Amino acid sequence: MNQYVILAILLTTGFVLWTFIKNSGTAGGIKIGLSDAKKRLDTEKGIILLDVRTRDEYLEKHIPNSTLVPVNVLENEAIRKLPDKNTEIFVYCRSGNRSAMAVKILTKLGYTHIYNLGGIVRWPYETVSGNK
Repeated sequence: MNQYVILAILLTTGFVLWTFIKNSGTAGGIKIGLSDAKKRLDTEKGIILLDVRTRDEYLEKHIPNSTLVPVNVLENEAIRKLPDKNTEIFVYCRSGNRSAMAVKILTKLGYTHIYNLGGIVRWPYETVSGNK
């Protein structure tokens, strides 16, 4: 094999691996830092804060102004609860696993601006309980 072919194969493989590693943990969405998310939620209009935990978890504690759509019904409820597929959506759950699943579901459904906050267990800002 010619040295240029080998170099091209190595560069292509390296690019594919880099892309995979860069996107791992975000499930197709963009991982966003908590302080950046808080700042944007406080200053920008129209961002949907999506809680994908169960109703009981939501009632126990959630981030103010979040919308509950449990991950197990997200695929069926997304169009009704999240009609604009171009709206920015910040997704969270308890630890980050369900939010990653939700990002995959939303991406598959054609949503384009999804940010994965991870878990509420790391959220250092205000939370509320009940239906507030």
